[in-house]
Amino acid sequence: MPNYRIIVDLSDFQLYLLDVNRVVRAFPIGIGKMLTKTPTGEYFIINKQPNPGGPFGVFWMGLSKPHYGIHGTNDPSSVGRRTSHGCIRMYNEDVLELAAIVPIHTRVTIRS
Repeated sequence: MPNYRIIVDLSDFQLYLLDVNRVVRAFPIGIGKMLTKTPTGEYFIINKQPNPGGPFGVFWMGLSKPHYGIHGTNDPSSVGRRTSHGCIRMYNEDVLELAAIVPIHTRVTIRS
């Protein structure tokens, strides 16, 4: 049984999927702007929502920090940049792949 966790590294715009301590996938991400930075800390995925509408692309995974999540985007050019209001943006195909792997309650560490 895999023991997944996620590390979001804001300094290199990458989301890493780990099984125990081994990186199994890395995905490029977009993060918060200077005025609306992505918060660092330890969180958990608390819900999942396909097709959430608005700018959230094809999938939303809510974090235990209210109003923050990992989601797709309708603007692929925002991945790899500081453009969000603090959420973690992924390419739609990547967020679908990640959401299919990680269960609710997966630990998410966001570091700078």
